Amino acid sequence: MYEFGAKISVSMFQKFTRVERLSWNNYNEGLDLIDQIEQHKERYGTYPEVVCADKIYRTRTNLEYCTARGIRLSGPKLGRPHKGEAQRQADRKIERNDERRRVVIEGKFGEVKTRYSLSRIERRLKETSESAIMMIFLVANLMVILRSRLRDIFVLFFDLFTNLILNSFKSIRKHQLAAVLNY
Repeated sequence: MYEFGAKISVSMFQKFTRVERLSWNNYNEGLDLIDQIEQHKERYGTYPEVVCADKIYRTRTNLEYCTARGIRLSGPKLGRPHKGEAQRQADRKIERNDERRRVVIEGKFGEVKTRYSLSRIERRLKETSESAIMMIFLVANLMVILRSRLRDIFVLFFDLFTNLILNSFKSIRKHQLAAVLNY
């Protein structure tokens, strides 16, 4: 399948999406992985434990690089499968968990394409298109913060409301009990 438009390579860390590379030319995204891992180490001080990526990133070079640094690159192992059934099932379980984590970034692409109109950018200049793409990811990250804060506010109000109701019921019950004892 051939797609027109920008090719965007993104990473996610703690629910926030970062545009790592934006290009208008065709290129193999698998070649970006080592640079992205090094940028992650620069930003956060450590290598990631796991990199959940598409199959295009599972090249020998990337696998060797990740193995040398103690990083697990998601996806099926190269070569023959393990002979032991227990090990095969453990590997399958890890692969399923990695796939669940990887699907989150695919979902983020779906979200920015539909909710934030990434799929409908029709700017005439390359620079304005790039600005629009970056703004879309900025708004998506701001919405992550907003949803988190709104959830905190909702929980706070819910706790206050339930405490208010419970306290009023307690006072009503005390008055009812006093009325029964005085009767």
